[in-house]
Amino acid sequence: MKGIFLKFVLLICISFIFSKGNLEATDSKKNELRVMSFNIRLGVANDGENRWDLRKELVVKTIREYNPDLLGLQEVFPMQEEYLRENLTEFAYYGRSRLVDPKQGEACSVMFKKDRFAVTEKTTFWLSETQSVPGSKSWDSSLPRIANMVKLSDQYPGGKTLTFINTHFDHRGKIAREAAAKIIKTRVNDFKKGTRVVIAGDFNSGEGSKAYRSLVGGNLIDTFRIAHPIRTEEESTFTAWNGRLIGNRIDWVLCSRNFQIDSAGIDRSNDNGQFPSDHYP
Repeated sequence: MKGIFLKFVLLICISFIFSKGNLEATDSKKNELRVMSFNIRLGVANDGENRWDLRKELVVKTIREYNPDLLGLQEVFPMQEEYLRENLTEFAYYGRSRLVDPKQGEACSVMFKKDRFAVTEKTTFWLSETQSVPGSKSWDSSLPRIANMVKLSDQYPGGKTLTFINTHFDHRGKIAREAAAKIIKTRVNDFKKGTRVVIAGDFNSGEGSKAYRSLVGGNLIDTFRIAHPIRTEEESTFTAWNGRLIGNRIDWVLCSRNFQIDSAGIDRSNDNGQFPSDHYP
């Protein structure tokens, strides 16, 4: 979830809400779901001392330390996908690029624990007026934008099916961001009643924006705001490579109301001044 070009990882821990009888019969740890959203900063960027080759190990370390069950990645280029798949073998992977050629350009990919989830459906849709047309863009979007969506069956005892959506809104087009939010909200509203939904992404929109208001409300809640009800200035998810604190929280993890939010946070740790991305993990 990032706003301008951030790389931040929103870390949340949520639990399924069960009836009292089911809860008593189920190990509470098995009901816990750890979710991470992480804009890893495109690997082709000319970032000097912050270039991908010099921080890729830190990206993997960051993911491993949090140990998410669900991971939404943004700005993933093919060489980054290859490295992450080779070094995070405990995860299954789904994603395609936003371009016509699914193997070229930037993707916003989903990863999930192999030992916990089985995929029952997977799809990509474009945040445009022609959602099924690869490479399409509409309104004032500067680039094609997508959402990758998987339907997962939780194999843990008492586990339920859930839908996980990961996306990256346009960094320039305000109208496009607002329209993209409506597209995703419409998809969620069309799901069967009671469907468990988790949405991660770099929305390039702050809290209070029209895009935010379109998505948050009704059946979807902002996990960070539930965990931290008092809003502060120091909620930026964009590091600017220098530990910036003040700014918009443009990366979010949302979920349906049939989850209980146990905790949520922004990971601002670094390795001797080296951040894993220009967004906070």
